[in-house]
Amino acid sequence: MTLSNTAVPKYYGEFRDKVLKGIIPVCETISMEMNRIDALIANPNIYYDDEAIAGYVNFCENELTLTDGSPLHLMDTFKLWAEQVYGWWYFIDRSVYVPYSDRPGGHYVKKRIKKRLTNKQYLIVPRGNAKSIYDETIQAYHLVIDPETTNQITMAPTMHQAEEVLNPLRTAITRANGPLFKFLTMGTPVGGTRDKTMQTKLASTKKGIENFVTGSLLEIRPMSIDKLQGARPKISTIDEWLSGDTREDVIGAVEQGPSKLDDYLIIASSSEGTVRNGVGDSIKMELMSILKGDYVDPHTSIWYYKLDSIDEVNNPDMWEKACPNIGKTVTYETYQRDVERAEKNPTARNDILAKRFDIPLEGYTYFFTYEETLPHRKRDFWSMPCAMGCDLSQGDDFCSFTFLFPLPGETFGIKTLNYISDYTLTHLPMAIRSKYEDFLKEGSLRVMDGTVLDMDAVYDDLDKFIVDNEYDVRCIGYDPYNAKEFVNRWTQDNGEFGVVKVIQGAKTESVPLGELKKLAEDRRLIFDEELMSYTLGNCIVLEDTNGNRKLYKRRREDKIDAVAAMMDAFVSFKLNRDAFE
Repeated sequence: MTLSNTAVPKYYGEFRDKVLKGIIPVCETISMEMNRIDALIANPNIYYDDEAIAGYVNFCENELTLTDGSPLHLMDTFKLWAEQVYGWWYFIDRSVYVPYSDRPGGHYVKKRIKKRLTNKQYLIVPRGNAKSIYDETIQAYHLVIDPETTNQITMAPTMHQAEEVLNPLRTAITRANGPLFKFLTMGTPVGGTRDKTMQTKLASTKKGIENFVTGSLLEIRPMSIDKLQGARPKISTIDEWLSGDTREDVIGAVEQGPSKLDDYLIIASSSEGTVRNGVGDSIKMELMSILKGDYVDPHTSIWYYKLDSIDEVNNPDMWEKACPNIGKTVTYETYQRDVERAEKNPTARNDILAKRFDIPLEGYTYFFTYEETLPHRKRDFWSMPCAMGCDLSQGDDFCSFTFLFPLPGETFGIKTLNYISDYTLTHLPMAIRSKYEDFLKEGSLRVMDGTVLDMDAVYDDLDKFIVDNEYDVRCIGYDPYNAKEFVNRWTQDNGEFGVVKVIQGAKTESVPLGELKKLAEDRRLIFDEELMSYTLGNCIVLEDTNGNRKLYKRRREDKIDAVAAMMDAFVSFKLNRDAFE
């Protein structure tokens, strides 16, 4: 068999059978990806090529070695992941200009072009699953086998981590155990003779690893957008893109260069990160949308391994959900030691949960979990009664107004409107400014002229927003800091009824924060704006000696003002509940 639009892929079929028989436990995200693959199998326009994946497997097992020189035997997971890269194809019709053979000129001929379906593959899998070895197999295969490859890059947070991808390939070149590698490495070392026909055809050089037959180069690049200017790599591997305090979308930057090339490929592999609200969280939200079927993207492969619940940490039978190669590349004993360490050492707990089980936590305890910060479907609250919370700022924080709409079943709709000055926006770092521009597009953030906010102008704009949406504001809660001017004008226009001062501090914040947390856990805070999601994800809490909690943020640039305004609105609602009956 070569191409088939009905066949079940070999390695996926074996994997699916084991899942259905209960031999392999899988998490919800892997189950979602299986549904996507089943849809590809059922699609008559998508073809499976068993010879293409067989070529990858044979090359890896016949030519490549591990760093110690021992033969490489591909794990089942490697075959499963690679099959989604090399096994799936589709056809497009393209007009190609063909010159006449017997006279000047030429003509266009319609040709059917075979194209690889997968251009991007995301692997979110814990430490110890040999991700870098998998990356190496991809890079080696294209460097040696693909005659059209010209430029390849591998990236990681540190140069040392990136070198881990190249080292096994360098060993394979040195050992040259396979017949193809023996042929490519025969001859005089590069620079040893001027006769290029006598030089080795595949060598490790100062530039990286070069194939002098195809002119291809595999090089290391730092994980920085600035270092990617002008790069057009056909094959890219990006390791640990969720690790560290990453503020740049390196994957997006890498994709910009080769997006016009046929059959470019990006492999982005990482364990779960311990930093929230970076680019990584935004990418994961997009991946979850694809997995859920909110929009269709057959060109992206997603293998997101994790535990479904923190309760499964103490159940070894469930560990394979997060660590598919447990018992092969990492032992159960290692995992057990880490679980015991997490229980005894709270400072190490979040890192272990993230790096061993792909549970997205951080060294700081974030108040709202990742799942609680995910936006809901789009919803309007036109002309509905609401409480408004105010957290006012004239500096570089948001001047925030959050509207709380009581809904049936102790559920609350949430909308937020925030202001910053033009001066603040123009002085933002580029990565943060890009996020703010998204907020501007969705309408949850507005920019006012000047270096500081003119509160009269803010009041006028807010008033128009309320009128335009016909919001029935029945009470407001406000943080008294910077609020005197605004509150005076509000009471002049609307009266003093329902105006509540919300004193900030652990004693006053603890109870409403706990109630909002419970609502978030039950997904009864209905918000659809990315700015609200962003500010929820920035919230940490500080506890005093009595266990009272205060809303806080980790970094100065992290914004939580819309959440603070939501808390103020919630307090005012509770004190004025009769106004909504």
